[in-house]
Amino acid sequence: MSAARSNLAATGRRRRLFILLRALISIAALGALLWWLEPAAMLDALGPLAPGWVLAGLAISVPQVFVSAWRWRLTAHRLGLDLSLGRAFREYYLATFLNQVLPGGVGGDLSRAWRHASEAEDVRGAWHAVLIERVSGQVALIVVAVVALLSSPVLLRGVTTFPAASKLQLVGVIAAFCAAVLWFSRRALTRLWRDLRHSMLARTVLPQQLLASFAVVASYIAVYFCSARAIGVPLPASSLLPLVPMVLLAMALPLSVAGWGLREGAAAGIWLLAGLAPAQGVAISIAYGALVFVSSLPGAALLMLGGLGAEPRKDVARQDPQ
Repeated sequence: MSAARSNLAATGRRRRLFILLRALISIAALGALLWWLEPAAMLDALGPLAPGWVLAGLAISVPQVFVSAWRWRLTAHRLGLDLSLGRAFREYYLATFLNQVLPGGVGGDLSRAWRHASEAEDVRGAWHAVLIERVSGQVALIVVAVVALLSSPVLLRGVTTFPAASKLQLVGVIAAFCAAVLWFSRRALTRLWRDLRHSMLARTVLPQQLLASFAVVASYIAVYFCSARAIGVPLPASSLLPLVPMVLLAMALPLSVAGWGLREGAAAGIWLLAGLAPAQGVAISIAYGALVFVSSLPGAALLMLGGLGAEPRKDVARQDPQ
């Protein structure tokens, strides 16, 4: 019993340490950017606030959450799990809010996975449904980022100026990480791969997954564009839009609080590669982070008002891949 309590205490200490570390990463990254760029430079990049663009960004966030929730429900149903669209919509709003306030940016996703798993017959399937739904979105974002990079001569030229040794080191680190994951998770990945084929890669469901995921990515980019216009940045859409997907990719790393710091650092670097003022990129990124936080507040309201009642368990037939 004492050994179990000791293990739990050690786990709790490690969890608190990771939370503190992620918060410190955000603070350190933002502090370094402020030191490098100076607040005055970012203020110079701002124009008068345009409330219409703020409202447009908030309006786009509603169908964004709805389509994301629909994608989760589709994935869960393919795995034989019951999840109503209304429940998925409410849970997704809560997860969006928690991702904004909890270090790591994935606490909300873990919360909705745990809540669904606690009511499902197939606990692992419920966790996989959330993981696969998120993978679907990240794959779409990576595809859009690669297309944006290849379609932007300025960015492509900037990337090709990196030393060859640095590129090889980056590839080596990524390959080593992937090999380690595969080595330590062989058995878990076997079940995950089976669920991935059922719920995402089967030809009867893949078009729906892609359509939903690319629509969500398009909404992210649209909100980013609204953020730029909301703070008076007049950068043409043809110059701004190709830069956004790569900034958003930085937020996928669960190393900070809601992407803060990493996103701004990525924006500064990408704007620099594009021959633009880094301060402008950071200012837009901060505006985007603030707009996303405000758009997540319905999730906070659901949490406070207790609008997340459990549903009766009613698993559905698992659908085979076709």
